Amino acid sequence: MAGGKLTPRQKMINLMYLVFIAMLALNMSKEVLTAFGNFNDKFSESNKLTEQSNATLLSALDTKATDEPAKYAEPSRKAKEVAKISKDFVAFLETVKAEVTEGIEPDETGKLPFESMDKSTIDEKWFAGDGYSPRETEIVSKIDKYVADVKKVLGNDVKYIPFIKEIEKKFSTADITNREGVKQKFLDYKTKGFPAVSTLTFITAMQNDVKNTEAGAYNLFLGNALQSAASMKNFQAIVVLDKNAYFAGEQVTGKVVLGRYDANTVPTSFKGPGKIENGQAVISMTAGGIGEQNISGEFGFLEDGKEIPLKFEGKYVVVPRPNQAIISADKMNVVYRGVPNPISISVPGIASNKVNASAPGMSKVGDGKFMLKPGSGSEVKINVNATMPDGKSMSSSQVFRIKGLPAPTGKVGGSEKNKGPKSNLEVCSITAVMEDFDFPVTVNVTQFNVKVPGQPTIVVSGNRMDTRARSAIAKAQKGDVVVISEIKASFTGIDQMAKKVSICTYEIQ
Repeated sequence: MAGGKLTPRQKMINLMYLVFIAMLALNMSKEVLTAFGNFNDKFSESNKLTEQSNATLLSALDTKATDEPAKYAEPSRKAKEVAKISKDFVAFLETVKAEVTEGIEPDETGKLPFESMDKSTIDEKWFAGDGYSPRETEIVSKIDKYVADVKKVLGNDVKYIPFIKEIEKKFSTADITNREGVKQKFLDYKTKGFPAVSTLTFITAMQNDVKNTEAGAYNLFLGNALQSAASMKNFQAIVVLDKNAYFAGEQVTGKVVLGRYDANTVPTSFKGPGKIENGQAVISMTAGGIGEQNISGEFGFLEDGKEIPLKFEGKYVVVPRPNQAIISADKMNVVYRGVPNPISISVPGIASNKVNASAPGMSKVGDGKFMLKPGSGSEVKINVNATMPDGKSMSSSQVFRIKGLPAPTGKVGGSEKNKGPKSNLEVCSITAVMEDFDFPVTVNVTQFNVKVPGQPTIVVSGNRMDTRARSAIAKAQKGDVVVISEIKASFTGIDQMAKKVSICTYEIQ
């Protein structure tokens, strides 16, 4: 930190000044007086350069306070107070310098005649016997007030203690013991009986000390703000995995990084699924579809008056929410031959569009939806292949039994009623249906037998009564039960014969 540390050039200047002060005890030559004057000019030049540098530092702090007020507003406020205190004190010291050079006219170039400034010009104004005059008391009080005002701005923070001690030492107005061991008052020791050029240089050097103190304070404020922000107390080790869900046996990859949770680091803008709380983005959103999903956004931070974007992105995996128990009847893994069997296939943690299946007679009709129309054989094996979020594939299989279609049930006229007048039976058709079967199957009756009590059995082709059957039914008596048997049928669009159709009866009323 720059506070209190002098540059090599400044150290050289101070050393030279001490040498020149020591030489005052000797008879002052014109060369020595000129050297003092040149030294005063160097201090003045240094003050101008330091003032420009201080203005830049103060402006930088002001910009930081605008960009990050939570972190830099207080340091900027303190810096502005130090700037005002220093400006007022430097202005007061200018009035003191005017006093020292009163009555001394500069040459045509504006330069003071240092060689002729070999007499004191302030002894009668500043000193009254062994004590201070009101003017000298005022000067000492102003120096002490400057130190007190700067200390008040710095406060009681322990980080400022070394800097405060240096200021107290640099601007001390305590009595000084001379080489003879006699204590002298501060201004007596520094200026009483000295040539005007020496006193002028002494005051200009004090202005230089003020400028350097001001620079040290600015760097101290800026440095402490950065040091506080960079403190390891604000950091936390954060585990960042490449994704947020893994399968058993899968390689877990990621990294551990240092992240800083700082409520003072407040972005000027945030784009993403959440909001900023205490220097961090709190995510709140609805999960996407099943499978791996992306999450991304952008912070915006103001730096040097410009917004700097900071993008982020990550991944998470959505798995199906369990909403029911999966119950399987171990002996019911059955598909029916000749009809399209709808099959739904899913793999937990993998999107349905990443799941495929294959088997003889199987086709895909949608994401996770398949249709299986098995052919010959007694079993069919369904092979499942899925692509996991990490790009790797997994496979599984399951065997289903193939069964033929169940036997149809015979019906008279397709009705549940199995009795009525014989005139109805004469004109109705004989049908067969697949009762309690969930597949849409159409059954066509091609032949059946009719047995009327007391009459020979009649074989009828087709599904309606012919002339012989109607003649036999006409002879039936009330209460007779007509039996329809040996029903033969076929399936529409299905290349297989129907199993034996059950008989049906009709009671004559």
